[in-house]
Amino acid sequence: MLDPVWLKTFLVVAETRSFTRAAQRLGLRQSTVSQHIRKLEQASTQQLFVRDTHSVELTPDGEAMLGFAANVIDTIDRAMSYFTGAELRGRVRFGASEDFVAGPLPEILAEFRRSHPLVDLELTVALSGVLHEQLRSGELDLVLGKRQAGEDAAGALWTEPLVWVGREGVALDPAEPVPLIVYPPPSITRARALEALQRNGKRWRIGCTSGSLNGLRAAALAGLGVAVFARSLVPAGLVELPPGHGLPDPGEVEFVLRARRAALQGPTAALSDAIRTGASRLHGTP
Repeated sequence: MLDPVWLKTFLVVAETRSFTRAAQRLGLRQSTVSQHIRKLEQASTQQLFVRDTHSVELTPDGEAMLGFAANVIDTIDRAMSYFTGAELRGRVRFGASEDFVAGPLPEILAEFRRSHPLVDLELTVALSGVLHEQLRSGELDLVLGKRQAGEDAAGALWTEPLVWVGREGVALDPAEPVPLIVYPPPSITRARALEALQRNGKRWRIGCTSGSLNGLRAAALAGLGVAVFARSLVPAGLVELPPGHGLPDPGEVEFVLRARRAALQGPTAALSDAIRTGASRLHGTP
């Protein structure tokens, strides 16, 4: 038998890629988390994780277990809701950065609405910097967005490299300023691009500024310049610049899910759990 408690622990470890962070999330000792995973591996007769002192990765059998575990936990949750009659009610003011609107996020939100039809979900789409300001001011309850890598540990979902992108075959003249396609301030990717260029003594000029992801994509497809995106969120039709492009490494960015402490209960906690469960879908991992 596969104990649902072990399966819940497995899902959190798979999401966080860390036994330590999973223990913090679940309110358990790290040794208890390890015990749950060991028992699940024994029950399934398969190794689910490859782990060392630096990383935790799913094995192919672990990838297969993801779907089974998620279905079991979802079924249990729906059964409990049905028999207890406890349907969530209330409002969630949710902010999401522009990066996610063309990806799987709408599907995750639709699933949440189907599971919790009495919750009033208000969505705000804006730059990550704007959303974090609105969260601090109490205008939003929950925010999914970017922040500078290494700022702090709260709310971290995953970290990934930033890359330079443009249309297929784009070529830069090393004698000319780098033509940039950027979001307006307080964009994090804009700041990282400018910091990298200035740090390496590269001249630059703004070829396009747009608060819309579609605007940036259109400008890049038109050949107006190059942009910086997280590697998993490069817009359709654009490509990562090949080696030898001569542009400095823009570093990494961290994706976070943050809530107002006073709001992290009821509908807000449920939406937070739904997004964390779907985090691997958001950044394109199986």
